[in-house]
Amino acid sequence: MEDLDRIVAVDWSGRIDAAGQRRHIWAGIWSAGKVSLEAGRTREELIEWLIAMSRETPRMVVSFDCCFSFPAWFLTEHGCVTVFEFWKKVAEGQGERWLARECKEIERDVRFWGAPHKRPEEFCGENLHRMLRLTDVDNKVTPKLMGEDPERAAKVKGITPKSPFQIGGSGSVGTGSLRAMPFLLRMWQSGFRVWPFESARLEGVKPQPLVVEMYTRLMTGAVAKSNETARKNYLAAKRKMDSLYSGLGRNVMQKAQTSEDAFDALVSVLEMARWSGEFARLKATKDDALRLEGITWRPRIR
Repeated sequence: MEDLDRIVAVDWSGRIDAAGQRRHIWAGIWSAGKVSLEAGRTREELIEWLIAMSRETPRMVVSFDCCFSFPAWFLTEHGCVTVFEFWKKVAEGQGERWLARECKEIERDVRFWGAPHKRPEEFCGENLHRMLRLTDVDNKVTPKLMGEDPERAAKVKGITPKSPFQIGGSGSVGTGSLRAMPFLLRMWQSGFRVWPFESARLEGVKPQPLVVEMYTRLMTGAVAKSNETARKNYLAAKRKMDSLYSGLGRNVMQKAQTSEDAFDALVSVLEMARWSGEFARLKATKDDALRLEGITWRPRIR
């Protein structure tokens, strides 16, 4: 297998203000064994930067820590037979209409919830699973997972993936996901392959860059990453035991210690580098639901 030229892990943000985007969007970059951390870009600037880099080094993989889609039933409800059709609908303005929680001109879709709105009855009790994709459920710790893969179960213990329908409150992912989809569409239109909707094409005479969905918590494991001391202790322990971390420069370490977003980007890009040999073998899913919903990438996934 030919080595990747570049890996980028993006810690994404759904912030509406440019200043917030420049502060919270971080990219961890791996290239030829060297790692760097960068911020200071808006969503628009970041995507243009990624597209430009992909033309220089098409053997490149990019991850985003957001949901690439919604439950299959929701896409079907909106007449979308592919995720790319759904992204187009979001990009044409539907995404911002769903995010307009207090807009008097538009009737609010009550299925999009979060402060100040409570989770709707439709997603409560025995129907809670309807607000999650199959991959979101798969990333939760279950008795089955404990028996089949205790190592992975230990890593995700206490981690609860959120629903893309949640657009407010702690840990909400819906806002960032909806604001990512127009840019994912642009990357796809610029030549990026998007797994699992398409197979990777990183090898050969005409390689194409690849985009995957990432869930940072699956990379970091249990750590109070909002706490600077916890981040410092985590990185110090990794540096002693893990060769991927031992060669990191002081500047990179300092950025990851002082910023939770930089920390997420760093850990994610290093885990992607650790498992870089797997990306070229990723194949498009044949499952009808997953072809609409997507799959969160993780090491050893098939």
